[in-house]
Amino acid sequence: MSDVKEKPPMYSYVANWSIPRAQWADMEKANAADQKVLDKALADGTIVGYGSDMNLIHQPDGETHDDWWSAMSMAGLLHVLEQFYKAGNATSPVLASATKHSDSLYVSRHYNRHAGSWKDVYTHTASFKLKADAPSNAVDMLSKNLFEPLMEKMLADGVIHEYEIDTEAIHTTDPGTFWIFYIAADAEGLDKINAALQATLKANPLGGPAFESMVDFSAHRDGLLRSAAAYK
Repeated sequence: MSDVKEKPPMYSYVANWSIPRAQWADMEKANAADQKVLDKALADGTIVGYGSDMNLIHQPDGETHDDWWSAMSMAGLLHVLEQFYKAGNATSPVLASATKHSDSLYVSRHYNRHAGSWKDVYTHTASFKLKADAPSNAVDMLSKNLFEPLMEKMLADGVIHEYEIDTEAIHTTDPGTFWIFYIAADAEGLDKINAALQATLKANPLGGPAFESMVDFSAHRDGLLRSAAAYK
């Protein structure tokens, strides 16, 4: 059993956008315009982190960009969102050009991070769906005993800057879905994580079968993003 301590819930708001390629430079400008609001919210403790991502693995109907921020309460997220609505940021011309848009609100009880800010780092996302007969605490069990010890080591070694294991706080997908996000310090970090994961599964022969017994891998999907992020 892992000795990882229970953490208070951290909430994250993510706005996903499909932006025409001709407007990608305008999306960078819109992100820069948002930064004043986000920096102030980070400094006063309303949020604990924020960032933006550009998708590197494009799909015909998939998102190209996202913006996100994290807080220790849903109220913190919504205070920032209201500021964007009032300032008109949410209806900027580049966002109006989006061919698709969706929002997500996640909650995590398994996370950690380095304080600081980074540009042109890489975020790996992995979504999984629990089997119908998985235990009600399956995400906690897998996190504490398999994912979190690995991610904590990678964080301590400087391979990653942040990780979180999320479920939806506002359900817009299957309630059995969970996500593993991590921000690699550089491209080499992606290879290091993959190697460490294989080593972990080899050293923990019960971990792999436990994971497979709880997860429907036919629903598994990955994503790779180029990111800018700041954490307090």
